[in-house]
Amino acid sequence: MPLIKSISGIRGTIGGQPGDNFTPIDIMNNLYGYGAFIKQKYPNQKIKIIVGRDSRISGEMVKNLVVGALLSQGLDIIDLGMATSPTVEISVLNQKAQGGIIITASHNPQGWNALKLLNDQSEIISAADGEIIQDLIVKQNFSFVAEDKLGAYAFNPFLAQEHLAAVKNFPLVDAALIKNKNFKIVLDGINSVGGMVIPELLKELGILNIIELNCEPNGKFAHKPEPLAENLTQICQAVKNNKADLGIVVDPDVDRLAFIDENGQMVSEEYTLVAAADYVLKNYETLSAVYPGRYTKSTVSNLSSSRALADVAKKYEARYEPAAVGEINVVEKMKELRAVIGGEGSGGIICPQLHYGRDSLIGVALILSALARSGQVVSTFFQALPQYSIVKDKIELPFGLDMTDLLTKLKQDFQDNKDVKITETDGLRIDWSNSWVHFRASNTEPIIRIYTEAATKAAAEELSRESKSKILAYIK
Repeated sequence: MPLIKSISGIRGTIGGQPGDNFTPIDIMNNLYGYGAFIKQKYPNQKIKIIVGRDSRISGEMVKNLVVGALLSQGLDIIDLGMATSPTVEISVLNQKAQGGIIITASHNPQGWNALKLLNDQSEIISAADGEIIQDLIVKQNFSFVAEDKLGAYAFNPFLAQEHLAAVKNFPLVDAALIKNKNFKIVLDGINSVGGMVIPELLKELGILNIIELNCEPNGKFAHKPEPLAENLTQICQAVKNNKADLGIVVDPDVDRLAFIDENGQMVSEEYTLVAAADYVLKNYETLSAVYPGRYTKSTVSNLSSSRALADVAKKYEARYEPAAVGEINVVEKMKELRAVIGGEGSGGIICPQLHYGRDSLIGVALILSALARSGQVVSTFFQALPQYSIVKDKIELPFGLDMTDLLTKLKQDFQDNKDVKITETDGLRIDWSNSWVHFRASNTEPIIRIYTEAATKAAAEELSRESKSKILAYIK
């Protein structure tokens, strides 16, 4: 599998040939480039980098490469051990570090791993900074320090407690009410760090009746890690069998979040952000009192996310703006608007009052608070939100396919139709009055993603079939 470099990080499959896979040589070159970039940004300063990893079997090997590479450049390391992506991000801020590295391939299957590179604001580095790093790598423009200048290493897994405390003490988290509801919850931790931290969070919120599935962080994923309905049959059945109030699902690095209702039915991950935003916008004045003048009544998601968020924003007379797909693009738009909440329809909530990164911990706490205040069962709670049906599909691309040419051909099929809106901010999105389709190349896999949304599942599926047929015809 080719090594993939994007704004989402550097990722690939373990093993194989340098330049084609996520090999030690590729890992080290990218680390040297990142270290050189940070040193250029902070000349003559002592630099501190936060490092954490998910439970992948290759994670310890990759972490040792990360630590050695950065120490050799004179950078100090605080190693969190196995930690969620949002925990690494919030630790960068709390420790006033100059950067961070998360070792995770997120929702990619076993056999993959990746480096997510962070700046001093705990954000994934920008595309422009990524280009600088790649230029440093190509030119081998990095150097190493003498023995007496080597960086210092510290192992500190206890910084995760600061993350938990920040979530529990967030102004809109109603821990007392959550405790009083005495929820019975089934959790699927996908044999990664979510199985460690989410039970701890739930206990902090007063929830004691927790049924744990796949919570041993051994990296041997019990099912495909992307939180989609076809991958979650075990937890759906467990919620029904145990007559639980709800189920909680996270991905391996805990930046994506989805829910199972009391009937054992998965709630579309699109509604994770929609539900959280509904709750935050409803309580905007409370947050404004705590953070006066810092945030506007606005929200952001990416172009592949549900229209339901725009509908929720309209209900509260708030502003909604879409951004290109990719966490950093959503973050940049949120900063531009000073949005009070945002994220991605893949189940990622960004709560800027804590940090500008997708965070399932604050997502769990906000939605449990909203659910507790509503007095509703989970199915009714989510059904009260604007209802759409979204279909997420993909086609594996032939290596070397000209994506620009493919999107140009697709655009030509629609450009003479006055009833559609064409957006080319990120790939190609076609909007009709009651539906849309978004074509875009993945940042993390050699595929084209095809997302369609309509008022009914049948309509969304038909639009998806038509869209796939067009692409397959052009590829052939």
